[in-house]
Amino acid sequence: MRQIITHFTDNDLYTFTCQYYILMNYPHAEVEYSFFDRNKTKYPLGFGDMLREQMSYMKNVRITDEEIDFMKKSCYYLPDWYFNFLRGYTFNPNEVTISQDNEGYLDIKISGKWWSTIMWEMPILSSISELMHFVKADDKKIDMNVEYTRARLKARKLLNAGIKFADMGTRRRFSVELQDIVIKAFKDESDNFNETIHLENGNFNGTSNVYFAMKYNLKPIGTMSHQIISFEEIMTSITECNYSVMDKWCKTYDGSLGIFLYDCFGDKVFFNNLSRKYAMLYDGLRVDSGDNMEQLCKIAEKYNSLNIMPITKKVVFSNGLNGDEAISLHKEVHQRVDDSYGIGTWFTCGFDEISFESITVPSVDVKPMNIVIKLTKGRYSDRHSWQNCVKLSCDKGKSVGNSDKCKYLSSLIDNLN
Repeated sequence: MRQIITHFTDNDLYTFTCQYYILMNYPHAEVEYSFFDRNKTKYPLGFGDMLREQMSYMKNVRITDEEIDFMKKSCYYLPDWYFNFLRGYTFNPNEVTISQDNEGYLDIKISGKWWSTIMWEMPILSSISELMHFVKADDKKIDMNVEYTRARLKARKLLNAGIKFADMGTRRRFSVELQDIVIKAFKDESDNFNETIHLENGNFNGTSNVYFAMKYNLKPIGTMSHQIISFEEIMTSITECNYSVMDKWCKTYDGSLGIFLYDCFGDKVFFNNLSRKYAMLYDGLRVDSGDNMEQLCKIAEKYNSLNIMPITKKVVFSNGLNGDEAISLHKEVHQRVDDSYGIGTWFTCGFDEISFESITVPSVDVKPMNIVIKLTKGRYSDRHSWQNCVKLSCDKGKSVGNSDKCKYLSSLIDNLN
């Protein structure tokens, strides 16, 4: 099969912002990531070899001057020396171990220096997703002209409902070609929408994919991932890790990139030690697990308790949403906070029927993957012992990592006041 990843910045922005954070705070850290398939998929025999071939191509994917120039303009919070670092970065396929057993299950591990291995998450996940759809011949069912229309209808529906939304669909996209088509459709629909007068303030905010942000002159969207909080827990403690990351992140970015991802160990841990200082310093929070309205109520209650008006804070909802869910949630939020929506799989691998303004695009029988790569081990340097890294979140099904440690930390959280 052709090479899937051909552009260095065909990756989410948070990969780069977290990489810079790691270089500044944990330059000697070593980690191990593990692959999790929540659907426990049995992959076709030989799939592991196909994936291994795709990863071998990555050593030749280097950042271009065009990509550097775009990131310098759009990512003003990153210093010049970091872009020189990116010029010298080379993907090392030896950091990735891929095996497949006789039943078809995949086992994938990524290990090495944290600042280096962090680059692999998106290339591996998006390649698995595209390869699987290729093997299943799903691509024979897809007409890209139809998908352009489907995407424009999705955007039109969201814009007319006053939704501020961004694409976050790189990791589980149907294909790189489809994500390209979707973002082009969103850009076209957004440009058309902005030429007319609307009562609602719907807006296509941009995409988390840096390459497509460059291609379509959009804002690259994103701040951080759970892994930096998961790692911080082994450096400090379950009760202090969020506070410690807030402090380090704020110092690293001097107040920029102020949307904090708070649910790595559930909401109770975070809200228990969110101080007024950092609640004021950060622009807002991202909701990535739990019941959305329940989380909104907890967020508003916490801000109110700190004498901060919730409406002055941004809340980004990104917990597996589709369009109808985002619209319904926006109506319930009803200007209690400044809400926006990061939507992934429904944009880049969502083929359900959609109707709007007398136009209907029928569904296509293609099922998205449900796959993640998470940090499972870490150590401060090669002179330190390895420790298990876990993620608990507000959804039991999203907890990953060593089961004994997950149980132990869950018991500690349960006993928090």
